[in-house]
Amino acid sequence: MSAISPLDGRYKKNVVELNEFFSEQALMRSRLEIEVKYLIALSRHRALKKDLSLKKSDEKMLHSFYTKFDQKEYNMVKRIEAKTNHDVNAVVGYLSQKLEKNGYLHLVPFVHFGLTSEDINNTSYSLMFQRGIDGPLLKALGEVSSSLELLIKNTKNTPMLSLTHGQPATTTTLGKEMAVFHSRLERQVLYIKNHVLLAKFSGATGTFAAHNVAFPKESWSAFSAKFIKSLGLKNNPITTQVEPSDSIAELLHAFVRTNNILTDMSVDVWLYISRNIFTQTNKLGEVGSSTMPHKINPISFENAEGNLELSNASFVFLASRLSRSRMQRDLSGSTLFRNVGVAFGHSLLAYKNIVSGLGRVHPNKTQLSKELEDQWSILAEAIQTILRKAGDKDAYNKIKKLTRGTPLSRETYLALVNKLSISKQDKAVLLALTPATYLGEIKRILKKY
Repeated sequence: MSAISPLDGRYKKNVVELNEFFSEQALMRSRLEIEVKYLIALSRHRALKKDLSLKKSDEKMLHSFYTKFDQKEYNMVKRIEAKTNHDVNAVVGYLSQKLEKNGYLHLVPFVHFGLTSEDINNTSYSLMFQRGIDGPLLKALGEVSSSLELLIKNTKNTPMLSLTHGQPATTTTLGKEMAVFHSRLERQVLYIKNHVLLAKFSGATGTFAAHNVAFPKESWSAFSAKFIKSLGLKNNPITTQVEPSDSIAELLHAFVRTNNILTDMSVDVWLYISRNIFTQTNKLGEVGSSTMPHKINPISFENAEGNLELSNASFVFLASRLSRSRMQRDLSGSTLFRNVGVAFGHSLLAYKNIVSGLGRVHPNKTQLSKELEDQWSILAEAIQTILRKAGDKDAYNKIKKLTRGTPLSRETYLALVNKLSISKQDKAVLLALTPATYLGEIKRILKKY
């Protein structure tokens, strides 16, 4: 294949649904949509509705210009751009031609009325990002969340040895550890769902100067705010020629946090597979190694990790760079905006890999039990805590001397407990305790699952 980007080559089928929101054709369609909707809004303005009066059937016709904007129509825009060397002006020229061809010549002078290219661009990008996120991206994150939730339900009561600093620490459950990632993910998803992008529609340097000189008695700032709200965006009233993109940066940073959580989870699942406490479903015909036929590699989580990190590198750079512009306007951000879809593409690919990976992992209860049975030393924490309760001020050091670097077995643990000078009730609790039952309030913590 001749594609330079793997998103347009090897992984195309995994991210094809993003074409509708982040492709060059999608950008042209979005620009056209904004121009059409602005023209319709102008026709309803009290200063213009006499001259630009439109019937419902007329509005329907105008809306069809962008709803039916296909490859053929896109090519027409690109032919105009080849002459003008200006992409937004090409859309203006295309719309003007469409209006004239369909009997709306009187509307042509008001296409792009009082606007600068950035009014169309910033609004188009905000709409594209918001729609793409509300569509394929949040859908994929929902599938990640659902897959995690199912795994949590199936493993929330499965005891597991936890490791801190890579060393045996205390008892948890496999489901509880996965619930940590689910809880973190849900918080970020909620932020993303509630986040509203800003837009501006205020002319060459954000002053409505052209609008005002033509119709000085009208409040164009109020008109702009109402128009932007009708698009599902929030008006930014104080800008230069460009909307500063701080709200886009905030959104991209939310995806950075989301992807960091999922990278953390992917690495942990990879390590659990390495420890053999997760096994993977064997897929018929799949090859794990070109030389070692026994292997089932955790490739879904490895691919997810790589794509999440690549995506975040782009998000961090874009969030920092898109919110800067020289004086009132420069063009350095133009090419950068076109790459936001690439970052989202790698995220979407990662989310799908995670769903695939979670769908084939299963707890290895034999290994989980073995790890715990080999680590009676983790109950040293319980012993020293009971001693503290009994008033022993040197409890920690006393148990540290007996257990640090000296593994306990079931027999040596019971012998140690029997020698303690504590109440019968507390001794009974410790004697009944095992590494697998040292679970604290995990059931209460996980009651939502």
